[in-house]
Amino acid sequence: MKKGTIALIVIGVVVLILIFSVIGSYNGLVSKQESVQQTMSQIDNQLQRRNDLIPNLVETVKGYAAHESEIYTAIADARSKLIGAGTIGEKAEASDELSGALSRLLVVVENYPQLKADTVFIQLSDNLENTENRIAVARGDYNNKAREYNTAIRRFPTVIFARMLGFEGVEYFEADEGARQAPKVDFSK
Repeated sequence: MKKGTIALIVIGVVVLILIFSVIGSYNGLVSKQESVQQTMSQIDNQLQRRNDLIPNLVETVKGYAAHESEIYTAIADARSKLIGAGTIGEKAEASDELSGALSRLLVVVENYPQLKADTVFIQLSDNLENTENRIAVARGDYNNKAREYNTAIRRFPTVIFARMLGFEGVEYFEADEGARQAPKVDFSK
């Protein structure tokens, strides 16, 4: 064989390796990106489930505590904000606001022992608690997938292909700053 032929074969093999490397990187990034989107949809599903449970819970409480309208308004506003949230940050903020309003509602419930014994209220509370746990798990799953994806698009040499192919990092689903402090509960009012 001639030196020119050997050089062409070596160049061809190198080009093929680069092509397969780009294809593999692209396919891996697409899979990770889809995984991130799928786990975000799980958060959305659980947030929707919580949104669907809340009106029933509020109506049950209203039957016992009709004069607590400020809390009902706060819950309705937070639900609307969550429904209209577009970005992950907006969803996290609205979710935290809704959780705060629900916490205030549960403080009101403490003043009505007959409500705490109501079977409909107990069932709705249990469903809401289960949903909150599911949201926490879904957030954790999402953040794990987001970390895997963000790490993948920043590693060398994939970072070169990721930038060329338009892959961008995703936000983490983070709690708002106030979530790091324990809420104050005041039963004196």
